[in-house]
Amino acid sequence: MSWRRVRDVLGVPALAALLLFAVACGGADVEPAGEETPADMAPVLDGSVPINDLPNPYSSIDGWGKLPDGREWGSTAGVDIDPDGSLWAIDRCGGNSCAGSDLDPILKFDADGNVTAAFGGGLFLFPHGLHVDRDGNVWVTDAQGPREDNPDTAGKGHVVIKLSPEGEVLLTLGEPGVAGDGTGGLLNLPCDVVTAENGDIFVGDGHSGQNPNATPEAVSRIVKFDSEGTFLASFGHWGAGLGEFKTPHALDIDSRGRLVVGDRGNNRLQVLDLDGNFIEQFKQYSRPSGIYIQDDDTIFVADSESAFDDERNPGWTPAIRVGNLREGSIDYLIDGTVEAYPDGSNPEGVAVDPQGNVYGAVVSGGGALVRSSK
Repeated sequence: MSWRRVRDVLGVPALAALLLFAVACGGADVEPAGEETPADMAPVLDGSVPINDLPNPYSSIDGWGKLPDGREWGSTAGVDIDPDGSLWAIDRCGGNSCAGSDLDPILKFDADGNVTAAFGGGLFLFPHGLHVDRDGNVWVTDAQGPREDNPDTAGKGHVVIKLSPEGEVLLTLGEPGVAGDGTGGLLNLPCDVVTAENGDIFVGDGHSGQNPNATPEAVSRIVKFDSEGTFLASFGHWGAGLGEFKTPHALDIDSRGRLVVGDRGNNRLQVLDLDGNFIEQFKQYSRPSGIYIQDDDTIFVADSESAFDDERNPGWTPAIRVGNLREGSIDYLIDGTVEAYPDGSNPEGVAVDPQGNVYGAVVSGGGALVRSSK
């Protein structure tokens, strides 16, 4: 049974949990148990056949992350690793929106799952993508905008905010409360953000391109800024062709300095150079909501939306798929099965710490933080 069906049957609101998947020496070094898979039974890697039957050398433990003062988890999507190896995560203020809330949605956790820092209250409507740069600054996208029926949303949304490790606002991309039209530096429901080694900033702009009623006018592009926030260029537009997007939901940069885009509405990863030129695509990692790339180009792809009974990517199960970009391999499937998620979790964001612990930001289903380890 898919998580979407579980949620519908149980009537559970779009709350969330955070999963930590840990494996000794890192997942790439773990050998699957049992005999090798015969060549004629190997996974089809062009995306035409769902890849759900892979080894899972990870196990899960409930209740890893603990919020202070009895606070309950809400929906989350963004996670990333601090230069000190600890975890940053988003909590949408105990629900699926921070509109009208003064709770701090940006949280830092130590290795024991305790919150050591929290900030960002009152800045966001729908904190979504999270990126921590080389200096420890925290970047968060706000993937909603103002609504006429909710005065608490006025003057907020459609931005990327850079904050210091202490929570000071250092830079804002876009204009709060103003939706861009897909040209220039104004943003429209930005999904994710990543920074390059030279300080250039890349934003996956346009969360609505995956919607069934989306049209070619929908904003769905990559926006490039310099380190000071000056608009440099815009890559791509709505569509299914090479270099086109239907919601650029997740971004990361690999060891070769290439921009890897989780093109969620098209059920694929696209790889571009930093000038926006298409290089290659991968469909074997399912419907990408979140991606994390290690130094050896091992890639962790979080799929929060696929389901056997869902027309968006039927036959694929939500999970984290692990492989390597250099070979296009796919080696493991982390389903995050625990007591709180007996049918497996649906992580939207993913990050991996220096010890090989894999964190999945579960976007729906409710429950507490969960830790998985070998």
